Amino acid sequence: MDIDFRVERPAFGTYEVLNELREQAPILWNETPNGFWMVTHYDDVKEALQTPEVFSNRFTSALGDRDNHLYLIPQNLDGRAHVDCRHVVNPWFSPSSVKRLEPLARERCIAMIDALRPAGGCDMTVDFAMSYATEMFLAILGLPVEDGAFMLPRVETIFAGFFGGDPVAQATAAEEIKGYFEAVVDDRQQHPGDITTDFVSFLMQTKMGSEPITRDEILTLCMTIMLAGLDTTRSMLGYIFHHLATHDADRQLLIDHPERIHAAIEEFVRLYALVFQDGRYVTQDTELHGCPLKAGDIVWLGLAQANRDPRRFENPDQFVIDRTFTKHLGFGAGAHRCLGAHLARVELIIVLEEWLTRIPHFQLATDESLTERGGQLMLNTVPLHWET
Repeated sequence: MDIDFRVERPAFGTYEVLNELREQAPILWNETPNGFWMVTHYDDVKEALQTPEVFSNRFTSALGDRDNHLYLIPQNLDGRAHVDCRHVVNPWFSPSSVKRLEPLARERCIAMIDALRPAGGCDMTVDFAMSYATEMFLAILGLPVEDGAFMLPRVETIFAGFFGGDPVAQATAAEEIKGYFEAVVDDRQQHPGDITTDFVSFLMQTKMGSEPITRDEILTLCMTIMLAGLDTTRSMLGYIFHHLATHDADRQLLIDHPERIHAAIEEFVRLYALVFQDGRYVTQDTELHGCPLKAGDIVWLGLAQANRDPRRFENPDQFVIDRTFTKHLGFGAGAHRCLGAHLARVELIIVLEEWLTRIPHFQLATDESLTERGGQLMLNTVPLHWET
C-alpha cells in the first residue's frame, strides 16, 4: 500500500484508516515514506515492544527522516546505555517526585481556568493545554515556570518541523532551546542548586553508568524531556475535551462521580492513542509471525491500532469507563515504556477535576468540521464555549 500518515485529515479520520488496515492484515508493507512494515495487532505490537534486542530504538518513528533526525536520549538508546540513562532520570518522574509537584500543578491549573472562565470560551489546544504542559515540565526540572513564555513558541516550531514544517526553523528553535539550557548549566556551575529539586544540578554531579554525564548529554537530556511530554499532553487534552464536549452523558458521569476520573483517563489514553506508532529498526534478519524482516528494515508498531484491536477490547471504538481488560499500549510497553506516564496521568486528572468543578458544562463552539495533524495526532483546534 501507499498511505502517507504525515498529512492532515478530518478529525478522527486517521483512526478510521488505521482500523481498516488492521483488519486487512496483521502486518503490511507501506511505501510512504521510504518503505516500512506496519504491525497492527495488539499481541504482535506488544511482543515487538518487548523484544528490544531485535527491534532497536535507533529510529523511533517509521515516518521520520532517517538521514537527518533529532537525536534524543533515552529514546534513541538501546541496551545497557538505555538502562543506565533510565536509572538517572526515572526518579524524577516517579510517583513520589510527581506527588511533590501536585500542589503547584493544581495551583497553576486553577489559576489558568479562572483566567479563562469569564470569557465564556477558549480554544483548548491554544489557550490552555500547551501552556499548562510547558509550565509543569519546567517545574519538574526545577526551572522557573515563567520561562514557559520563551519555551512555548520554540517547542511549537520544533514539532511543526517533525510533521512537515520548515526544517531550518526547527533547527533554529532547537539551537535556541539548547542555548537556554547551556545558560542554565553555566549558572549551575557557579551557583549549584539543590540536587533533590534542581534537575540540572543533579545531572552535573551524578553518573550515567560508571562515567560522569557529559555537557552534551545534559543538554540532550533536558531537550528530550522538554519535548517528550509537551505535545502529547496538549494533544491528549484536546481529544479529551472534544469528547466531553460532544458526549454529555460521559461528562455528567464525571461531574457526578469525580472519583471515576482516574479510570476515565486510562480509557481516554487507550481510545485516543495520539502517539499512534512507535518506530523500530530491525537489527538482524528475523521473522515475525511468518513475515520475513531484514536487518535495516524499519517497523511501525501500531499503538493506536493495538489499542482499538477487537481481539483484545470489546467495543474498541467506544468510551467504556469500566472495562475489564485495561492493559492498553497508550504509553508503550517494555523497557522503553513512557518515562512520563505517571506525570501525564496526574496532570490530566488534575485538569479534569478542576475544570469540571469550575466549568462543568461546555460544548464545541463551532459546527464546522475539525481537522487533525498527521505524524503525531492532534486536533488543530478545539473551540469550546460555556455560559458565564
